Amino acid sequence: MKAFHAAAFGLILSIQAAFAAEPVFPPASRIGLVPPPEMTLSKRFSGFENEERAAVITLMEMPAGAFDQLSAGFTKDVFKQQGLELVTREDVKLGSSPAILISGTMVKPVMGRKWLLLLKDEALTGLVVAQVNGGSEGYSDEQIREALRSVALRHDVSLEEQVSALPFRIVEKSGFRPVRVIAGSSVLFTDGPKDTIKAVEQPMIIVGASLQPVPPSSEQRKQFAQAALYANQVLKNIRIERSDSFRLKGQDWHEIVARAVEAESGQPIVVMQSIRFDGDRYVRIVGLTREEERDRNLPRFRAIADGIETKF
Repeated sequence: MKAFHAAAFGLILSIQAAFAAEPVFPPASRIGLVPPPEMTLSKRFSGFENEERAAVITLMEMPAGAFDQLSAGFTKDVFKQQGLELVTREDVKLGSSPAILISGTMVKPVMGRKWLLLLKDEALTGLVVAQVNGGSEGYSDEQIREALRSVALRHDVSLEEQVSALPFRIVEKSGFRPVRVIAGSSVLFTDGPKDTIKAVEQPMIIVGASLQPVPPSSEQRKQFAQAALYANQVLKNIRIERSDSFRLKGQDWHEIVARAVEAESGQPIVVMQSIRFDGDRYVRIVGLTREEERDRNLPRFRAIADGIETKF
């Protein structure tokens, strides 16, 4: 009888472990995984976090065709420029999906460890980024790798569901339509039939929310906004036409209009970046249009920005 009880107890534990090993999907995300112990779904982004251990795992979805372009940029020199000392690069397979697993040591702007998993699927490209700040405490390399090896995909999440799960509402769309949601906190809109847009052949606008701290003073926020614009790798030869701080509907804003060149094609474009500061968080809106269409599209970008309602 004792042997029976022991066997039954062991069976119960194995069943519980099996259920515990089921991948967890953030709301409206097509990417999920089995998170490490004590890491829970984030309310700030699409992914998981443990604040006490200074650890996060972020899930990002991109078009299926993005895999080759991104993987080509997974080089030691590129990572070094971003403050990551590459430790290992491995070609792995998750089910039938090929993937690349990167691990490295962060040397700036914060110290810690980082892992990147780039996954190729017929319907999407998945990028999973795990980061543990600080020294060797937090999570072990094997715990993070085990989580990354558990990545699973689902294909039954509609774009409408993904948009509805964003931390803000787009009240005024000005004729634009959503194309894709990025990392559960940003959305790309365009006006035109194409979902993959080259050389800004269609106007597009990206709206994203962040709960990261923002500078308190107006001058610091101006510097913050300009730094964010110059950090955009899609643009080069940026020439600011105006950079203004103002208040609208009780909120502080900073808006930049600039001329630039689309980096890949060399196409001259106009960019409008609007950032709305909500205390210790912000919403950033970036609109891109060809120069000959600026008079038509800049007011539309502004209307979209004016109509955003945050949920946090």
